[in-house]
Amino acid sequence: MSRGRLTRPLAPRLHHAEFVFGQLGSILRHRDVSWVGPFDFRGSRMGRNPIPIGILFSRSGPYATLGREGFAGAMTAIAEINEAHMFPFTLLPEVRDPHGNIEAYAPLCRELVDAGARFVVGCTTSWSRKEVIPVLEKTGAQLWYPCPYEGFEGNEHVVYVGACPNQHIVPLLEHVLPRYGREPILVGSNYIWGWETNRIAREVVERAGGSVKGERFVALGDTDIGHILDEVKAKEPDFVLNTLIGPSSRTLVEAYWELGQADPAFAADKRPIVSCNWTESEIAALGEKANGHLSVAPYFQSLETPANAAFLETVRRLVPELKHVSAFFVQAYSAVQMIARGIVVAGEDHVLEHAKAEAYAAPFGPLQIHAATNHAILAPRIARAGADGVFDVLSNNEAPVVPDPYLTRSVPPASARAPYLRAVK
Repeated sequence: MSRGRLTRPLAPRLHHAEFVFGQLGSILRHRDVSWVGPFDFRGSRMGRNPIPIGILFSRSGPYATLGREGFAGAMTAIAEINEAHMFPFTLLPEVRDPHGNIEAYAPLCRELVDAGARFVVGCTTSWSRKEVIPVLEKTGAQLWYPCPYEGFEGNEHVVYVGACPNQHIVPLLEHVLPRYGREPILVGSNYIWGWETNRIAREVVERAGGSVKGERFVALGDTDIGHILDEVKAKEPDFVLNTLIGPSSRTLVEAYWELGQADPAFAADKRPIVSCNWTESEIAALGEKANGHLSVAPYFQSLETPANAAFLETVRRLVPELKHVSAFFVQAYSAVQMIARGIVVAGEDHVLEHAKAEAYAAPFGPLQIHAATNHAILAPRIARAGADGVFDVLSNNEAPVVPDPYLTRSVPPASARAPYLRAVK
């Protein structure tokens, strides 16, 4: 095994789920079929009682790639837990797919709870997460949210397993600003992730003595971004912060590569695109067009540690078709593992308390939930995309960063902040 690659084919398949992989990365499609493999999710196994767990990801729609990553990670963890004799129960996945329809999230979450799921792993966007919170509050269920997000939220029914701003955008800019310059253009999807992450970026840039040359948003999934590339070419920013998701992000990278081919001043080693939410499967699909651009995450598949090597061996055994593993996959996988371990040690009523008291040995290092905020304590890592679809980790910070979702410690106090209302250039 080299640089976190998954290559060796093996045989096992998952019960009532099917892994299908193509150029755009892993697709894990849920199917309601009879038992077809070693992992019987529906019934008890060797007398072990099944415990329902909700899985709520969109595997189609404008952010399907990220949803499939999370779904695959959660289902892989369930398969591993169900074959392990250390657990006195099996996990029974209750799967719902909102297909990217924001109005479907709340009723589907309610369906999961009514089916007996006290724990739900899922949602990709902040919009979807906020839609299910009223259901969680009414029913007492917990959402384990495995994606990076923009912060400025805290709810006792949500466990934030992904990175918050002081664990993604802030360390990313601390790495980028002194190396490339302090005059970026900010490009984002037109919803809260893009709005808030770009707002934080603007504040960090301006406090560093820089200025934002432009800020533009496009609808989720929109690929008509020619006007943005025209602006980038005209204004020549030091770098482009990309908070787009899905096809919009892919189109930006492809168009920027073409710009760099025509004008070497826009080559990635001179003016990179930087992102907080790229995955290995996205980078692999882009190939040389992504080469040289930067990302931040607590996990990259190329991470060279014994824990990650052992994890990738497990993934290879359980999901032989899988070629790319991302932070979205690993955080969903880790959420399920933490839930299962909490049930064993503390019982279903005290899973979150256990996650706050004891760290789980995640593939990227110890993972513990911060007692005061319900957010994960994570070590951010900076990586550069390679032409072979593999990230090269540049900054392997193993020191965990305590979450600061409201940026009360990571930025100057509110009185020192620039006004929120501003003219967008």
